[in-house]
Amino acid sequence: MTGIHYDWGTAPYLELHELQQRLVVARADNRIPNVLLTGEHPHVITLGRKTPAEGTYDERFDVVQVERGGEATYHGPGQIVAYPIVHLTQSRKDLHRFQRDLEEIGIRTLADFGIEGSRREGLTGVWIGLRKVQSLGIAVRRWVTWHGLALNVATDLEPFRTFNPCGLDGHVMISMTEAGGREIDLAEVKTRLVVHASEILPGGPYETGVLPDLID
Repeated sequence: MTGIHYDWGTAPYLELHELQQRLVVARADNRIPNVLLTGEHPHVITLGRKTPAEGTYDERFDVVQVERGGEATYHGPGQIVAYPIVHLTQSRKDLHRFQRDLEEIGIRTLADFGIEGSRREGLTGVWIGLRKVQSLGIAVRRWVTWHGLALNVATDLEPFRTFNPCGLDGHVMISMTEAGGREIDLAEVKTRLVVHASEILPGGPYETGVLPDLID
């Protein structure tokens, strides 16, 4: 089955969290193909499974505990979030490879805009030099992935500096706009990200579709 890409536009984090849960069950039951969700969230900090209990967070932002790996991170306007709901048993049961695939999607997307992204030994995500532009954290249920990646395109980076994103100093975060020294259109970045996801993720290509018909 050809994968489905669905862009939610902008919606609260918990709304997409609930949608992912429904899609994971439907995909595990083989009622739908693989799905790639993309969009933006209003300001929110999410706490992954490895987040230290003693962390404190700015009261301006909602804080949500989630199932994904990794520590705390921030989502907000100007950041593309992508959630692949992918059945890994179609091709491989290899979570490390899947995380490298998410990084490769980011690296190829950055290259389309003249920005060189890379990996760093012992750390996850995509980096521009010593600064981090893409974070990732996944969860798996019945070998179906959920959660995913967050790419800073034109993100206000100040919220990252109010805590330690991914256990790092908040000043380590960077956006494509800052790295490129120019405005970069989020819609164009999203288009290229979906192209590369189609090249890399199992079940591609991912064609834009409507979800309600898939999960009723």
